[in-house]
Amino acid sequence: MLSASDRSHSRRDTAALIVCVVISVVFLMLSDQAGQAVAASLRQSVFSPLTWLQSQAELGRTGRVRFRAVAAQRDSAALTAQTVPVLRAENERLRQLLALSRRVHSRFTAAEVLHQSVSSDDRMLLLNAGSAEGVGAFQPVVSPEGLLGVVASVTPATSTVMTWAHPDFRVSAYAANGRVVGMVAPSSAGTASEASLEFRAASYRDTLPSGTLILSSGLGGVYPKGIPVGTVTGVAREQLGWERIYSLRPSANPSAVAHVMVLTATADSTIMEAFPSDSILAAVRADSVRQAQQQDSLLRIRIGDSVRAWLRDSATHPAALPSPSGATPPAAGMPPASRPSTRDTSATP
Repeated sequence: MLSASDRSHSRRDTAALIVCVVISVVFLMLSDQAGQAVAASLRQSVFSPLTWLQSQAELGRTGRVRFRAVAAQRDSAALTAQTVPVLRAENERLRQLLALSRRVHSRFTAAEVLHQSVSSDDRMLLLNAGSAEGVGAFQPVVSPEGLLGVVASVTPATSTVMTWAHPDFRVSAYAANGRVVGMVAPSSAGTASEASLEFRAASYRDTLPSGTLILSSGLGGVYPKGIPVGTVTGVAREQLGWERIYSLRPSANPSAVAHVMVLTATADSTIMEAFPSDSILAAVRADSVRQAQQQDSLLRIRIGDSVRAWLRDSATHPAALPSPSGATPPAAGMPPASRPSTRDTSATP
């Protein structure tokens, strides 16, 4: 049996239900314009807190979506900004290689340095050009900076390059001034991570100042004449009376190249004009200036020696010196020559 309070609650619920049904029937019977007006008035009065909450929820959801979009754009921009310097450097190197290809008059093949998935010698490079592109063994490989190495082995699709850091690398070379000829080889004191070059078999009587450019001489028929190999940084060691061995700073860095050029036709050829001549001319001019300074120094030394010898001889043999008036002084023990009198002889009787 229901209590009085339960019966009152049930009556209120029934009344609320009847009111809602009546309101619903009334709204259904209204026209569209009247219904829209009533709904607008209710939204602005009774349901205004609910509509405000709904609008705020929509704004929050839209803000989260926009935040995700902005964050994605920011991440993409950051990733692109990180790759821009690499792309810029690669484009610059490609421009340099393109300019070099225009200056090279012999046949060549452009190639890209591939990543080696297996562990191999760090002093070797793998190229994506092989015998199908005309690449063969013992062909020089260059970059816009200078000599990189020589092709060691070839397959139809790839080729392996022995760089200048390999212990078996050798190239006949000469100084930019044209006076010193020798052989360039890897430094025996360097390691694979700190490899450098040496200019060997240079005559002991010839000296090369720091900054002298070393070029390939073309002897042997493998490397054409005029490829920059390195720059002299000092004397590594010397064999007394026989030769001086100079340390070189390599012109090209094998670990920094991504695109190279394989010279496929180099017999009896020179590509000195293919590389920028500013460094060669600067080296020649500097050598000419040094030669002129050395000649001036030698001339000053010879003049000083001559003056000192003349003064020494004059102090030892004063009779050998000419007098200021041009007359020869009298010999020792002889009376001096009579001199004309300065008196006036017109009054003498």
